Amino acid sequence: MTNYIIALFLGVFFGFSLNKAGLTKYHKIVNVFRLTDMAVLKFMMTALIVSMSGLYFLRWLGFVTFPAAPATYIAGNLVGGLIFGVGMALAGY
Repeated sequence: MTNYIIALFLGVFFGFSLNKAGLTKYHKIVNVFRLTDMAVLKFMMTALIVSMSGLYFLRWLGFVTFPAAPATYIAGNLVGGLIFGVGMALAGY
């Protein structure tokens, strides 16, 4: 139960920080797709690097163990990606 509370707290904090930075506004998201504003991508990359560094530090301390990654099902990924891409194109995104 503690893991769920921690995950909920971190998710709310991350969403709050996204909103506080103004990265949930329409023009910011559209400008990312137009390749004119990279603020959202910079924020996401910073979050990924910080979380990755924290996880590897916790692993080094012995608090976290990483599970083995399952094998990738390439045909399913390709078909799913095509369906997703066609759906996004048809929706106008």
